Amino acid sequence: MLKRTAQNTILVAGGAGFVGSHLCEALLRQGHRVLCLDSFLTGSMENVQALCNFREFRLIRQDVIEPIRLSETVERVYNLASPASPPQYQADPVHTMMTNVVGTGNLLALAEAHGARFLQASTSEVYGDPEIHPQPEDYRGNVSCTGSRACYDEGKRAAETLCFDYSRRGRADVRVARIFNTYGPHMRPDDGRIVSNLLVQALRGEPLTVYGTGQQTRSFCYVSDLVAGLMALMEAEETPDGAVNLGNPGEFTIAELAALVQTLVPTAAGVVHRPLPEDDPRRRRPDIGRAKRLLGWEPQIPLSEGLPETAAWFARHLGQSLPPPPVRAGRAAPAVRV
Repeated sequence: MLKRTAQNTILVAGGAGFVGSHLCEALLRQGHRVLCLDSFLTGSMENVQALCNFREFRLIRQDVIEPIRLSETVERVYNLASPASPPQYQADPVHTMMTNVVGTGNLLALAEAHGARFLQASTSEVYGDPEIHPQPEDYRGNVSCTGSRACYDEGKRAAETLCFDYSRRGRADVRVARIFNTYGPHMRPDDGRIVSNLLVQALRGEPLTVYGTGQQTRSFCYVSDLVAGLMALMEAEETPDGAVNLGNPGEFTIAELAALVQTLVPTAAGVVHRPLPEDDPRRRRPDIGRAKRLLGWEPQIPLSEGLPETAAWFARHLGQSLPPPPVRAGRAAPAVRV
């Protein structure tokens, strides 16, 4: 974690978002001054309302596409400023691309001017629909540069290019995290990610939407584990030579996830299948050997623990109570890999 002899001032771009708000809180609890910069296009004031009670927290409402000028020096810059779920980033694909390219350029320029260390929140989407499984950092991916997801996938790939060019030229100390599927409190109910979709549908007594056959796989990392990984990467004594995967290597089919949700929230009204979206990856699982080796990091919270916490948070957020799972005497629950 952050080693210091004095308080650090840290800028978190996208700090009112799902992951960003958890990161801001963790940094504040370490005693740092946190500048949370967010356009609130997909971030939420609700996520950071409690943080406003911290004396060392300052909220800056701004789009990273615009030039960033600060009246104080920062020692660290975390860039989490981008929509991250398909419905969000496809709503305005041009803005998504500009956020990832122009916005990252603006934040890198800021880090260079301040002599600050920089962490880029990249994504497993840079691997596209992978032909290698699990995905190591040296895999170059299978990405469509013209499809409906390209604004995000290629935007993040271009952002990585900017980061490594700054690093190679000695203009900034840059670290790049490739983040795999993450879940937990502060997710938006309407963000379109699979965990939030299924939990919200179940709580509302609706059928669970499963795309395709449900045999496509994902790996789910609880948000506190991811935040610990981001902070460890930022504070690694030596800058890693390349990107670092951060995610949970536990692999689940979407059908298995839906079954877990139905067990947690028995009000779910069965499952309905819909066509698979364009360029939807068939398999997704991180190789985290590099994170273990360089950072001493690996996830601690399995889906069997994190999913109930997330379900309880959504229930409170929606003003509902989480019903207890039914007891079926004489019949064992189906085994699910956890």
